[in-house]
Amino acid sequence: MLLRLVRRSYAAVCPLSTEAATAVKSTRSGGGTSTTTSSEGGTSTATSSGGRDTLGKRLLSLVYAKRSAVIAIRKWKEQGHPVRKYELNRIVRELRRHKRYKHALEVCEWMRVQDDIIQLVSGDYAVHLDLIAKVRGMNSAEKFFEDLPDKLKVQTTCTALLHTYVQHKDTAKAESLMEKMSECGFLNCPLAYNHMLTLYISQGQLEKVPRLIEELKKNSAPDIVTYNLQLGVFASQNNVEAAEKAFVELKKAKLDPDWITFSTLTNIYIKNSLQDKAKSTLREMEKRISRKLRFAYASLISLHTNLESKDEVFRIWKEMKSMFHKLNDTEYTCILSSLLKLDEFGEAMKLYTEWESVSVTKDTRISNLLLAAYINKNEMEKAVEFHNRMVQKSKPPSYTTWELLTWGYLKQKEMDKVVGFFKKAVTSVSKWDPDTKMVKEMFHVVEEQGNIQVAEQLLVTLRYAKYVNTEIYNALLRTYVNAGKMPMIVAERMKKDNVKMNEETQKLIGLTNKMTVTEVPDFVA
Repeated sequence: MLLRLVRRSYAAVCPLSTEAATAVKSTRSGGGTSTTTSSEGGTSTATSSGGRDTLGKRLLSLVYAKRSAVIAIRKWKEQGHPVRKYELNRIVRELRRHKRYKHALEVCEWMRVQDDIIQLVSGDYAVHLDLIAKVRGMNSAEKFFEDLPDKLKVQTTCTALLHTYVQHKDTAKAESLMEKMSECGFLNCPLAYNHMLTLYISQGQLEKVPRLIEELKKNSAPDIVTYNLQLGVFASQNNVEAAEKAFVELKKAKLDPDWITFSTLTNIYIKNSLQDKAKSTLREMEKRISRKLRFAYASLISLHTNLESKDEVFRIWKEMKSMFHKLNDTEYTCILSSLLKLDEFGEAMKLYTEWESVSVTKDTRISNLLLAAYINKNEMEKAVEFHNRMVQKSKPPSYTTWELLTWGYLKQKEMDKVVGFFKKAVTSVSKWDPDTKMVKEMFHVVEEQGNIQVAEQLLVTLRYAKYVNTEIYNALLRTYVNAGKMPMIVAERMKKDNVKMNEETQKLIGLTNKMTVTEVPDFVA
């Protein structure tokens, strides 16, 4: 349970969902990087086209968002260099690939006012709209679209606006726009449909998917992205027969399945204990990944882990280390999660030590994987030793770190330590998202032990977290009943906390009134 808790905080290590992987794939492109110095100062990533000074290098080396791409273009022109549209479009693509949206938008806006030398087409405006949505929000993107002349409100710009609605999960506006695009004859390719499929899947509206795919088939033809999204739906429904039928249809359409296709099929087969089929599709998946598809290797390792193929996990990891100069946190998280799942704790510790020596992030989410593993093994002494190591070598402990230690000692019913770590967890965040299961379990143990001191400390901590209710006060009173003690000023404290009594509260107060009076602890007031 604790390992699952940590994995949820680092979801990127799981096999990519079809729609997520499709989105990643569509935004990735080739091209190396190198370090260069900006004419305005600072160092950043630039294209690896050599040492020659180019406008692209200057724009990519701006580093900080507050620096102006327009000023850099002006300086380039003042120095007698030509500015060509095809080059600026390539630079915009590169900036978008590096998520430098603000500078990419500035380049687009500069091109837009150069109508004497640069002639823009609808595709340029579609890119411009997408960047506005990313930098300034959906409303600004809508305004940009509305202000376009009618001759530019065409398929490309409408699809860009639809993509914006999908990203903001605005189903009503997306469906309305789809209707208008249908009236204008703009739905003769699968892209808009794929956007809507992504939206419905992300919103859990899977009942809308079949109808939309049928409509797509009437107006155009599904592409590989469509089929991958459909396979993702069948995977979530654990429907092997439907997935295999879709795969046959894909092949009949003479489309080439990609690594995402086979990754999704493998996942379905593993869930249904179809080991031989899973191994077969996994081999096909591996044939379709390469150095350029680096992010696919994490999915490959996770799927081999689910097949309990230890040798294959080690083989892929060895291949990754030989292929890539430096492995990132996500990749280390993937292999550590896999090794722990395969009960290879010793190997996991070796790789954790390796990560510790090379990581610049010292991300506590990775450390928490090992901490959770110790706690799952009921080795709290080693867990604390490891926690001390984390404190010495990593960033300050995160909420999850304190939460794990709270659960660990809760399993041991060492409530003095539980309340201490729980307080650290709650005070480590600006707003605590109540963990009702944890609260219920903590009070269950203190009730069982009749530990009124800890019960009162828990109440104080929960009051600080602004999570006090009738049931918590009833749990406090049940603890007093089990301890054979009468609490003081409970009614006054409940009134101060704006908590109402119920029938059980009244009954418990009546029981404690017959017991020995106890003093209010100093920390309660």
